[in-house]
Order: sequence, then structure tokens, then C-alpha cells
Amino acid sequence: MDGVPRGPEQRRPGSSTEPESLRFSVLGPVRAWRHDEPVATGSPQQRALLAALLLREGRTATAAELIDALWGEEPPSQALAAVRTYASRLRKVLDPGVLVSESGGYAVRGLGEGALDLAAAQELAAEAEKARNTGDLCHAREVLNRALARWDGETLAGVPGPYAEAQRVRLEEWRLQLLESRLDMDLDQGCHAETVSELTALTAAHPLRERLRELLMLALYRSGRQAEALAVYADTRRLLSDELGVDPRPGLQELQQRILRADPNLAEPSAPMAEPVTVPVRPAQLPATVPDFTGRASFVRELSDVLASATGAQAQVMAVSALAGIGGVGKTTLAVHVAHAARSAFPDGQLYVDLQGAGARSAEPETVLGSFLRALGTADSAIPDSLEERAALYRSVLDGRRVLVLLDNARDAAQVRPLLPGTAGCAALVTSRVRMTGLAGAHLVDLDVMSPEEALALFTRIVGEERVGAERKAALDVVAACGFLPLAIRIAASRLAARRTWTVSVLAAKLADERRRLDELQAGDLAVKATFELGYGQLEPAQARAFRLLGLADGPDISLAAAAAVLDLPVEDTEDLLESLVDTSLLESAAPGRYRFHDLVRLYARACAERDEQPPGEREAALSRVLDFYLATAAGIYAMERPGDRLVDHLEPTQHKGLRFAEGTAALDWLYTEGASLLASVRQSVATDRLRRGVDLLWAAKDLAESGANSRQYETTASAVCEAAQLAGDHRTEGRARTTLTNVLLVSGRIHQAAEEARLAMDRAAAAQDVAAGSWAANDRGLISLHQHRYSDGKALFEQAIQGFSAAGNRAGEATTLFNLSRAHLAMGDVAKAVDIARHGLALLSELGRTMRLANGHYALGMALTKAERHMEALSHFGEALTIFADHRQRLWEGTTHFRVAEAHIAARRAAQAAQHAEQALAIGCIGGDRMRGHVLTLLGRALSALGQSDRAKACWHEALRLYEENSPTEADEVRALLAPVDAA
Repeated sequence: MDGVPRGPEQRRPGSSTEPESLRFSVLGPVRAWRHDEPVATGSPQQRALLAALLLREGRTATAAELIDALWGEEPPSQALAAVRTYASRLRKVLDPGVLVSESGGYAVRGLGEGALDLAAAQELAAEAEKARNTGDLCHAREVLNRALARWDGETLAGVPGPYAEAQRVRLEEWRLQLLESRLDMDLDQGCHAETVSELTALTAAHPLRERLRELLMLALYRSGRQAEALAVYADTRRLLSDELGVDPRPGLQELQQRILRADPNLAEPSAPMAEPVTVPVRPAQLPATVPDFTGRASFVRELSDVLASATGAQAQVMAVSALAGIGGVGKTTLAVHVAHAARSAFPDGQLYVDLQGAGARSAEPETVLGSFLRALGTADSAIPDSLEERAALYRSVLDGRRVLVLLDNARDAAQVRPLLPGTAGCAALVTSRVRMTGLAGAHLVDLDVMSPEEALALFTRIVGEERVGAERKAALDVVAACGFLPLAIRIAASRLAARRTWTVSVLAAKLADERRRLDELQAGDLAVKATFELGYGQLEPAQARAFRLLGLADGPDISLAAAAAVLDLPVEDTEDLLESLVDTSLLESAAPGRYRFHDLVRLYARACAERDEQPPGEREAALSRVLDFYLATAAGIYAMERPGDRLVDHLEPTQHKGLRFAEGTAALDWLYTEGASLLASVRQSVATDRLRRGVDLLWAAKDLAESGANSRQYETTASAVCEAAQLAGDHRTEGRARTTLTNVLLVSGRIHQAAEEARLAMDRAAAAQDVAAGSWAANDRGLISLHQHRYSDGKALFEQAIQGFSAAGNRAGEATTLFNLSRAHLAMGDVAKAVDIARHGLALLSELGRTMRLANGHYALGMALTKAERHMEALSHFGEALTIFADHRQRLWEGTTHFRVAEAHIAARRAAQAAQHAEQALAIGCIGGDRMRGHVLTLLGRALSALGQSDRAKACWHEALRLYEENSPTEADEVRALLAPVDAA
């Protein structure tokens, strides 16, 4: 952010009167407002005078300076009189005291804070620079975007005079510097693909600005587009040579060389390494630290910092840190390690006790205090009998001493409170399975499992580098099966280390069986299951039931509402139970209102359900209730998103009413948040009598596939349902499952596979007399026919689908298929017919309200209008489609629409705009997978070629050719034709 425009015109203090209602802008047209009402600023010359005064930020401008600013070297004969007239007119429309006369000149004074958009932008830029210097890039970017938003078009637009022209150039240069700084931070934050689109447009607008070219090269390289990054350099070098007769600056040349040698430091943003915290380690009364302590660096630093606060010069109170986590997560190991590291800071002693809080008989505080007092030199005869007296004496003995107390495996805060020192200079470390929320002033630390890297490092330290290095993938499978839980990893590694004839793969195979995994994770007196059993044994009956039943539901986590369905309880009662399980560390709070199990704890909960849940049918009933909950809610969202679509009338009935939403944003929030858990529930319905509801849930949640949010999981789930339905001989379910599978295959551009699935879907739907599935299958087969250039077949299939939808009263389905029929006519060359059909479908949907499918109508009509060479109309409809797709979070459709916008721009010979939208399509992704990506790259190449960036265009076409050769030979020939003259040159 160098070059902030203050220079010789620094701000002067205003008068005591600040008319905060008056605002001015110079970063665009020169304008004024009073209480948000525009104020007339007069003729262009009068605005030029106002601008000259505003840009001096309170300094006085002499009459001669103002004449020179307005007219330069050739002022009119009555220039001085004109300046006075302009000043008089401005004084009448501005607040009193704003435009003042002084020493034969004029000044603008007394403006309120933020009254001038330039001043506001300067303050924001300074704030952003400060945030950047402190490493807060997120805040810096946000503030810098606010500064850039102050510009409203060209600076001082329409203002005449040499002064305005000079200021216009200066402020535009500053704006570009701010923009470059923000783009630089975008790249530092990893926003590579998103930045490419903006940089492409900027380099087209400012072709000689090398810093923008450098940022574009870096963004392309980090997006995996090395050839295009190098092509940008080639274009830049040629342009600089042709226009200026110079070579690129050294920084740009160095970046090219680093890209050529694939410098690993370019791959990701650089971040400063945190300073390691080193604390001398001395032995004390603490248990021995494990020799293979691994990882946990951030927790070690955090806890060490808290302990250090108790012994520093500014120490005021005793420091207490309380570590909580599930059994086996390594609380004791970490606490002992940190306590040893802090030994030198507590020269008067370190005390340790295992409070046995997870067992049936936890240690009594008065007993612990007795042992502590003896360790501190108190004679047995001087130790009082009562808890209160012992606690008081304990605090008195510690007064003036620097002692660290490690209270391990605490039951609750009540057990801990009497054992805490009471003065500054002392500190306590507490470990517990329960969060010590009732321990006033404690620094709470929730200890999670290890990262995959830390887990593999621990496993390797125990087993040995040679054995693990030879089977790294199997080792990763082992630590993943252990759920990255330190105790489980230590047990598994110890078993392997003791069995020299085993390979890592043998152990991985043993742990792959979920039903046997907990039994395999035991060695000697260590067992994961026994650790969990201690926590489970202390639960109340209602807590234990909730623990068992919640463990049955698959998915990464579960919402409070879904958990209430599993337990068949009101939400309020469910929340109380779940929060109590969180407090015992048997359940984790993933986010407000969301909960999750550790993988091994889930396996243990399921084992408990099989062993303890009575009657046994309650397990199936719980899974049935949550599937009902998901289906009822998803069906309601489908109906909200697609008014007039009768699909919901053909779904399996549910006993659970599900959630209802007042507006679409909350509904979509729910769908995308629950996506993974919802699909997991469908997968659990396979091979059960819940299968029909499972496939209907899959269909009702088809947005998860079309948006690209959960496409891979959706496809896997649809395939599993297809196989199960086929084995069961259930044609209705199989037809619907194959319809959903066809949809996700079309989204990813796998046309040949989609064709076979759609054929089978239509066949099974006909056998089951399932009109809903049959109509959609006919529509899908029509789309496939268009992709295969069988336009007459596609037209016939669309007409068949329209008949089915019309007969069923499904107006939304009918309109959607009309849009596809429009595309068929477009492909057959009947542009007028295509426009009419798209308009008819759009009108049909418009009667139903602002539905998501309305975007498809605008999209189809935009395509037809583009072919009709009515480009502005086409762009208007594409704009509507983009807004609706964005509102409904259909990212892939949004990207595809950007491609169509680019097509309209290229047809209208607006290459720069076409390139910008094509880049956005690449960054977002499109419906149609690699084949559509090839289309986008081909069009981007055309736009770049028109902009004179031939090397980069060539790189795009070569990438498109590679994609087409794998997917679409016809398009490959078209790209070869584009490349032939370029390659020859």
C-alpha cells in the first residue's frame, strides 16, 4: 500500500463545527449530499473548483492556484471573476462555514469524520496496512476491499482542467496499488483460482503493468495451470518489446525461472514460522515423561505460556490450566510433559496426584492434602483433621513459594478446588474427562486427537522407521483405524513392535474389521475398550441410552434436531442429554447444535447398543426415525425450492413431520450442512425395509449432486442403492435410484455411463408404472441425445417427458423439459422456435413464483437469444440466471452460466469481458465435467487471442485438446484447427 496520496497536501484540523450531514465524493463523479439528499454542485468548472479545494484537505488555495488548476496556461480573460462566481455559488448550497475565504484564496473546512470519500479510503488503507504488518491478513483484506469500494467509476469523472487530470492519474495509480496489495494478500490466503478471473480482466485493461502480470502468473501456477502461467510471461515479454523496447523487470524473469523449475516454495503461500518455546526440563516429584512424546506442539506452547504467567514479574494470581478430553487422548502424557518442561520455573517443588476420577472410588481431597502437606515438610502431628483446615494450612505453607501442582484424572471441579494453591507464583495443571467449567479462572483446554502427521510420527517412533517406511500407506491405514487416538496408536504400535513376523499390512488388515477393532486394540494391561468402559459405567440410564442410540447413526456428525429424532425426545431434553455427554468427553460438540463421536467411541457405543439396548428392535426404530426426519425435511425443502413440482406427492410417507423453514436461505443452510449425514442415512437404509424411503430421500436431496457440494458421496450412495434394489427385485426403487445416478453422471459429464443408466431407469420405471421417475428418465435421455448430437431423438424424448409431466399435473417438470426442448430446436437450427419455447417455459414457471428452476429458463432463453444475435437481451437473462443460481447455491450452474455469458460477449466481439467470465467459469466449475471445461478453455483461448495474448491462448487450446481427446473427438478436431496456424507460427 505504498503511495497513499497525502504528500504535500496533508489534512489540517477542522473547525469546531462539524456538519456531519454533509458528504462529498471525488473517487468518481464530484458529488455532494446532505442527509443522503444530493446537493447541486453546478457546472463542470464549478465542480472542478470544489474538487481542487476538497483534495487540499483543509489547506488554503490561492486564486492564482485555482485559476491554474481550472485552465492551466491559457486562462480566460475573466478567470478571477469566474473563480469568485463559482465560489459564491458553492457557498450558497453548502453548509455555513464550510467554504471559507482566506488571504485572497479559498478553503473547505470543518467537514465531519469520513465526510470525504478519499479521506475515508486513506484511513481504511492505513488500517489495512497495520493489520497486514501484524499478520492479520483476513482483516487487512476485508478493510482494503472496503477502501476500494469507495471508488465509483473514474476518479473526478467529467471534471475539466489540468489539476483534475493530474489528480485523476495519481489517484488511479494509488487505486491500482491498493488493488495489487489486496490481490497479493488473496494469494497469500490461498485464493488462487478465484483471483485468476479478476487478474485476467485487469491485465487486459492494464497490459503494461508488470505487477499484475506477475500476480496472474503466480495465481495460474498455484491453480495447476503452469503452461498458462508461462504463456503470460511470453505475452508480457513480447508486448514490452513491441511497445517499449524493453525486457520484463528482474522480478518477473525470476518468477518465470522458478515456475520452470517447479520451485516448491511457489506452491503455497509462505507463512512465518512460530518461535519455538523452549523451557529447561528438570526432574521432580512428577511421573517420568514418555521417551517417545510426539507432536502436540501448539498445546505445549499454550500450556507453557499459561504456566509462565504465574511466575513472571507481573504475576498477580495463581495460574490454573484444565485439560479435558476422552479417555486415551493423551491428557496425562501431555500434562506430565509440560510440567517437566516448566520445572525450572517452580524451584520450590512439583506435586503430583492421580485423583482416580474415572474410577468407581475417586481420591478424597482431604487424603490428598495430607500427602501434599507431608511432601512440603509438614509433620504428621501438625496436619489437622478437617478438609477446610487442611486446605487452609496447605495454602499457608505455599505462600511465598513457587510450586507446580499436577492434579491428574480429576472427577469434577469440587474435587479440585481444595487442592489449588492460593497465591501468585504457584500454578496447577488439571486433567479430567470432564470440562472444568465450574473452576473459576481456569484456562480450559479441550484436547483433541492427533493430526494424521503426528499420529504417523508416534507410530513410527515405536515401530521403527525401516518397517514403517516400507509400508507407509498401510501405516496411514493403521493410524486412521485408530482414529488418531494416542492410546490406540500406542497399543497398535506396541503389538506390532513385539511381533517381528508381522508386517504393517497384517496389522492394518486386522484393524479394518470394525466389529473386531476394539478387541484388537489391547496390549497387556492397556485396552481402549476398558478406557471407554470407565466413562460409560458412570452414566445415568438416560445418558447411557442416548450414548448407545446416537452411536448407531452414520455420518460425520449429527444435529440436535436429528438427534432428537433418533432418541424420540423433545429437542430441549435431547440437548440436556447431549451436553451432559459432552461434559463427560464421550461426545464432542462439533459446533453449536451439532455433535459427533470419535470413531472408536462410536464403535464402542454400537457395541453397547447391541449388548444393552432393550428391546433389540429399538435400534432399528431409532434409525427409521432419523431417516424419516431427513426425508420429511428434505421433501419440504424440495417443494419450497420448486413450487409446482409434484415429485413430493410421489414420495414414501413418513411418520416424522421434519423441520419447516420460513425462507429459502435457512432451508438451503440446513440441506448443505446436513448433506453428508443425510447421505449416510441413505446408505444405512440399503438392504433393509427402509430402502424405498432411502431412495426417495436421495431424490429429494438432488441439489447436493447438481450443486457439486456432495457429488462424489451422492454418486457412491446412488450406486449402492441401485445394487440393493436390483438384488431385491424392486423395480420402483431401482428406477428411481438409476434416475438419481443418471443425474450425477450428467453433472460430471460422463455421458456414455449416463446413457446406460437412463435407459435402465426408464425401463424399470415403466415396469413399475412409476410415472414420476419415467418422465424424468425421458428428460435425461433427451439431454444425453443432445450431447451425442442426436437432436431429433432428443426432441422426441423431451416431447414424451412433457406429455408425462402434463398428465401428472407437474407444471414445473413440464417447464424444465420445455427449456431442454428449446435447446434441441436450437441445435437443429430453428432459432426462432427455440426462443418461443424457452419463453413459454419461462412464463409457465413465472406463474409458480421465483423458483430455482426459473434460473434454468433464463439460461435457456439466454442461449437462444445469443444464437439470434440479440446479445444484450441474452446477457440480461443470463444475469437473472446468475442471481438465482447464486441465491440457491448452485455453484456448478453458476459457473456454466458464466461460460454462456462469455459466449455472448465473444459473439458481440467483447473479448476482455469474455475472458473475464470464462475465467470465472474455470474457477467455479461447470456442469458437464471435463468436456465442459474443454469448451470453456477453447472459448477463453479465442478471447485471449483477440486480446493479443497468443501464447496464453495457445496454452488454453492445448489443455482443451487434451481434455477433448479423452472425451470428445469431434471437438478435438475443432481445436486442432485453431492450433494449426498458431503452432505453425
